[in-house]
This record gives sequence, structure tokens and C-alpha cells, in this order.
Amino acid sequence: MKRFDLAIVGSGFGGSLLALVARRLGRTVVLIEKGTHPRFAIGESTSPLANLLVERIARRYDLPEVAPLAKWGTWQARLPRVRGGIKRGFTFFHHREGREPVSDPALRNPLLVAASPRDEIADTHWYRADVDHFLLERARAAGAEYVDRVVLDGFEREDRGVRLSGASNGDRVAFEARCVADASGPRGFLHRALRLGERPFAAMPATRALYSHFRGVARMDDAARGDETPPYPIDDAALHHVFDGGWIWVLRFEGGITSAGAMLSPELDREIRGGEGEPAWRRLLAMFPAVARQFRHAAPLLPFRYDEGVPFRSAAASGPGWWMLPSAAAFVDPLLSTGIPLTLLGIARAGLALENSPEGDGFERRIGEVAARTLDEADLTAELVSALWRSFDDFETFGAATMFYFAAASFSEASCRLGREELPGFIGADRPALRAAIRRASARLRGETADRTGFSDAARAAIEPWNVAGFLDPARRNWYPVSAADLRAAAPKLGASAGEIDRLLARTGFETG
Repeated sequence: MKRFDLAIVGSGFGGSLLALVARRLGRTVVLIEKGTHPRFAIGESTSPLANLLVERIARRYDLPEVAPLAKWGTWQARLPRVRGGIKRGFTFFHHREGREPVSDPALRNPLLVAASPRDEIADTHWYRADVDHFLLERARAAGAEYVDRVVLDGFEREDRGVRLSGASNGDRVAFEARCVADASGPRGFLHRALRLGERPFAAMPATRALYSHFRGVARMDDAARGDETPPYPIDDAALHHVFDGGWIWVLRFEGGITSAGAMLSPELDREIRGGEGEPAWRRLLAMFPAVARQFRHAAPLLPFRYDEGVPFRSAAASGPGWWMLPSAAAFVDPLLSTGIPLTLLGIARAGLALENSPEGDGFERRIGEVAARTLDEADLTAELVSALWRSFDDFETFGAATMFYFAAASFSEASCRLGREELPGFIGADRPALRAAIRRASARLRGETADRTGFSDAARAAIEPWNVAGFLDPARRNWYPVSAADLRAAAPKLGASAGEIDRLLARTGFETG
């Protein structure tokens, strides 16, 4: 039996990229997969922080073949066979049952938050069947061994590491390794094998998901305000339809494929009978005229998937001989596109642990710290997202609450690109004052005593020390471009000079006007 330094369970993008990092550090690696590639997966939308992390991982571990994924322009130029989609920002439309936001003044004003000033340096949507397969093939080319169609059912701690066992095509198989990383997703292999149990997020509803890929989804370009040009084409984004009881995502890929699905409260899920798949989807669309029109000529490419109890938090994320990537340790909600950047943060931190303490007690201590941060950041994310869920019926409050995320994310990205920190905490988890502000605002919007009076003004004041993008400026009327002028004006908040900001803008390819 071969013995490996690292066994990775699950060969999606997280497991495969971790395998690449470990191989660059000289570790022997086996990737163990229960299915095959290519395969359907969701968790498809990146963010500026995700792209920064792709760049960092590619540069630090000499992975030039991975680096093009960080920007839409380089992806198109260098990886034309790997399908993806352009993401210029985050678009949110508000809906009320039976009402038409295109003509209803109370609903007409969408929230647009730009993530880039132009297409070449835009964020991306990952068509996961292609991206996961691409990264797996790069890991195999780098020397990682790969076995698929393996259903693991056993985990044993041994003197020299761990032993995994399972079945493949009717035969028993086993693998030995110094340690195991679980990249098999929520309620995955180690969670089941070690009977870890769950520690639910206190405030998140037990949401359900209904989703597929489609062709023929219309654009919403004509639904924005007619008196000004939006900061980006509003469909070239992670587009969200928000309504009391849930929300719908729409993500566009090349070739006319669109990922779309709904996150539903238990009450709305029962009303549309979400487990019935496509009929439930049609019942949901019928409630909201503008969304129904967008999908009037759309056809699903795959059978609908339905997931119950989407929020998940494992009671533990590491132990002797094992740890979980963020994607296996916890999942909150895709509302703010947090899944890919959280997983990339976990990979970057695990890489540092492998560099600094390659084996033994030192590594287990470091990787335990990584796992603890993973769960802590998931908890903080859940606090904010649960407050957003409770604000779906009040779009002004919802929009103001999202700004805690956007302010934290844009500040961290700028700080990292200025060299002020190596790896950020997620949504301010490593900044005590920002963390406290997020928790206070989230608590204010949750529960029976939720207080929305004056919330927008309070949010504007609360995010001010980290607001480098002009968020919650009433003159912008819910539309927030990426502005070099905003970043220059915010230089003192970042502890930067005007020259440092100009060099940052030039280095990253942002327009400097």
C-alpha cells in the first residue's frame, strides 16, 4: 500500500487546488473522488477577494496555469476552452408578489455594486464542470495521484498518520497518509465518518435550495432606471431577485448557459412545494411578474436539484490527522458570493501551515488554528446573512445592511493590494471594531424586537472608518461604481499616500481617471 503525505477527499476546485499547492511544496498527494469528472456543481460566483487570492496562490506556488482564472480578460485570452462568465458586480432587484418592479416606482430602483471598472479585469463566474476538471488535470500533471468512483466509509487514526478505507466497483480499497484534508462539501466524508454532529447557526432559517442550469434566460437590462447609465451592464453580474421569503440567483456563462436557482424560507418552500422540482419553480416564478418574464422562454438543461436544510456548520473542523476546507466545514448561503473566496482563504492558509510546519505537532497546531478561523468566519458571515434574510421585505434596510459586507470586502482587498496585510480575515473578522459593528447591526435586525428606524443612517456612520468606495452616499441612489477618486479620497483610512494609491491603480489595471 502506498503511503502519502496528504490524502484529499473530494476533487472539486478546492481539493484540486490544494493538491497543486501541496505538490509544489514537495508533498505526495492522493485525491480521492466518489464520482467522476466533468460533473455539475454550483458555487459559481467569484469576488474581488477571490481573484486576489487566486493571484496570490498562483504567484506564491508557481502556478502560472492557474493565474488566468483571476481576471476575465486573461481567462478569455489564455483559457478559452474553460467556460466561464463575466461578473462586473452585484445586482439586486426587489420584488413583491404580484407587482411589477419595471413600472412600480416603489420597486424600480435596483441596487448595483460594481466590482470592477471594465471587462478586462472583471470578476468571473466559474462553470464548475469545466473549472473543476481543469484544476484536477493540472493537479494530476503536477504529480498528484487521482482515484475516482471510491466511496469511503472508514477512518482510523494510526501511529504514523491515518488510514482511509472504502469501496470501489465492489472491491475494498484503503489509503494511508500522514493527514487528511476533507474537500467533500457540507456533511461530507469526515463529518459522517467521525460523527462530528452539527452546531447550527443560531439565527439562520433552515433554508432550502431549488436550482438548475438553463438556456434562453432573457436579460434585465431594460429594468433599470432610464435616466442614467448604470455602472456596468446589469446582467453581467451576480443578479439577485430578492423578495420576502427568499431570493433567486441568475449567473450567465458563455454559450448561452445560465445558472439559476432559488433559496427559500421553509414557509415559502412549503407554499410552492419545492421538492417537486420544475413545477415548484414555475409556481415560484408566477408570483413575480418580472422574473416570470425573464424565464418565459427558458428551458432547464438538467433535472432540478432540491436541497433541504442548506445552512450547515460542523461542530468541529479539525482533529488529530485531519482538517476540513471551508467548503466542508460550513455553508451559510450564496447570497453574497462567499463560498469561493472562503475556500480560497482556507487553501492559502493551509499552504502557509504546510510551509512553516510540514509535519508533526507543529502542523496540527497550525492547521487547527486555520480550522478555528474557518468556523469563526462562517459564524460571523451567518450573523450578517441572517440579518439580510430578515430584511428582504424592506429593500432600503436590506441595501444598507449589505454595505457592511461590501465595505469590509473592499477595504480588505485594497489593504492587501497595498501590502498592508498578507491574508485578510473574512468580512472584518480580524478587525475587532469592524467585527463588532457587523455584529451590532446584525443583532439589531434580527428577532422579534428588530429595529429598522434610522438604520441606513446608522449603517453609514458605522462603516465610515472602512468605507473606501462611497457606499451609502444618498446622491448615488443605490448605484455604486468602482471609482479611482473614491480610493484616492480614502487613502488616509488605508494609511496610504496618494502616490501609493496611484501605483496601486496602475499595477492592478484600474482606470485612473
